[in-house]
Amino acid sequence: MPETHRTVPTVVVLTALPVEYDAVRAHLAVRAEDELVLGDGTRLERGALPGTPWTVALAELGEGALTTAALTTRVVTELAPEALLFVGVAGGLKEDLEIGDVVVGTKVYAVHGGKQTPEGLLTRPESWHGSHRLVQAARAALRGLDGVRGHRKPLACGDVVLADERSALREYIRRTYNDAYAIEMEGSGASHAAHLSGQLDALVIRGISDLADARKSAGDAAGAQELAAGQAAKVAVALLRKHRPRTPAAPPDPSPDPTPDPSPPPRSSPSSGGDHVDFRGGTFHGPVIGKITGSP
Repeated sequence: MPETHRTVPTVVVLTALPVEYDAVRAHLAVRAEDELVLGDGTRLERGALPGTPWTVALAELGEGALTTAALTTRVVTELAPEALLFVGVAGGLKEDLEIGDVVVGTKVYAVHGGKQTPEGLLTRPESWHGSHRLVQAARAALRGLDGVRGHRKPLACGDVVLADERSALREYIRRTYNDAYAIEMEGSGASHAAHLSGQLDALVIRGISDLADARKSAGDAAGAQELAAGQAAKVAVALLRKHRPRTPAAPPDPSPDPTPDPSPPPRSSPSSGGDHVDFRGGTFHGPVIGKITGSP
């Protein structure tokens, strides 16, 4: 059952890899008893994000858009969060990117949709825009965030690890999704699940761990993923420090008066002057007409 009566607003942060999970968790105040296991076995940890009104529910879902879409739907249904972030690493597609840069996904493309014909592949694009509220919070956060080169740009999402700058896929993305700044594997699944849920604010944040070329394996071995995941987590936390819940937690209802006055309201009396009738407590279904003719 969705937890719709939560007094503390919740944001769900999803990751695919352990290195991404650990980078986000390092910013949270998590207790051992705050682990949450959903009915399908999906596990999350809840923790406060110091200095904000948010409780963060953090999960590591594994790789791939299909898995992400299914599990995100379950998480959102169970927790009813106000916002959803997918935070992790990606391969850069543009020459001005460097390892450790962060791309905030203003849009997410699913790059494998289309129809194969004798004339070639006829593309059938699908895309999801990042939440305007969250993109604006990210813009504000990045302006004062030292040590991070941030880009607000579209992301390409496909079920493939791209490690060849001369591949047909790289050229296809360049021609068909020319404004995509990075490629990753889960953003379309999370974005689609958020879209189907209704009015959920959602955003994908990716640190650049490689340049989608043959140097990827060497970079991973040298710690590029740890660097990129840490930078993406830093941006996510800075964003949440700017972002505010839609509805503040309601204050508790005041306690009723423990000793109400049992006495009935006063009726008319000679002291009222003889021209006043008190109708408090009465029920009427039309005008009341009367005449005071003297003392009762």
